[in-house]
Amino acid sequence: MSGDGAVSDEAVSAEDREWESVILRMLGERSPTSSICPSDAARDAGGTGWRRSMEDVRRAARRLMAAGEVEITQGGSVVPDPTSVRGPIRIRRPRED
Repeated sequence: MSGDGAVSDEAVSAEDREWESVILRMLGERSPTSSICPSDAARDAGGTGWRRSMEDVRRAARRLMAAGEVEITQGGSVVPDPTSVRGPIRIRRPRED
């Protein structure tokens, strides 16, 4: 794995794919204009140790963004480079703004 947070397809585990599924399921359960916080997904599937799963969820969101399935936002704006963003983010379905 490279130091920038990018992950090649070969390195993506079944657990990584499960986090992607959790994100997509949660977005599917909300209105089309809603977003989720990575902590929402971590709490949903991570149990009592959800905090340890936060970076896994953020990586899953970056993969989904690269695939065009979600957008990662900060302060309401889509982040141009999700590998370098720090601080609170939101995950939403892609929009045609």
